[in-house]
Amino acid sequence: MGDITLLIHQAREGDRGALDSLFQKLYPELRRIAHTRLRRGFPDPDVGTTALVHECYLKLRDAQRLGASDRAHFFSYTASAMRSIIVDIARAKATERRGANAVHVTLDEELAGAAPAAEDEILRVHEALQEIGQLDGRLARLVEMRYFGGMSDPEIAAALDITDRTVRRDWQKARLLLAAALR
Repeated sequence: MGDITLLIHQAREGDRGALDSLFQKLYPELRRIAHTRLRRGFPDPDVGTTALVHECYLKLRDAQRLGASDRAHFFSYTASAMRSIIVDIARAKATERRGANAVHVTLDEELAGAAPAAEDEILRVHEALQEIGQLDGRLARLVEMRYFGGMSDPEIAAALDITDRTVRRDWQKARLLLAAALR
């Protein structure tokens, strides 16, 4: 059993020190995943790569048990946690943009609706993923790992215990379902 896998098993049993060590060892990879996601137009410029990884750590630390069994599942699990964090921030930003505790000023409605904000896109993808998840949970997890986790096909295949070819076929199906859900 590898060092990472051993730490994952210890963290699954509730050992917070193991979770700390696990994050420390995988920190560069987690930053790469977070950076990949944030590069796609995250709605809050104050949330950077480091902040997203740290929020992910806090979310996993606060959970009763780690739900991963190996390295690939761990990255899948962190992609899910990052999705949750990103969606929460996008919701907060959308609320702010729609006037939470703000002084209302009359704007030209044509200008206000001209370009959708990044948080709107994130929320629409999140809602579409929920719809897809009701049809096929594996497709929803695949999109989550790719879109929110920045994982590659081989990483997704390992996490879902399927072949690379199946990942590519499922990605084609998921893209069609996403396109239909986002219309």
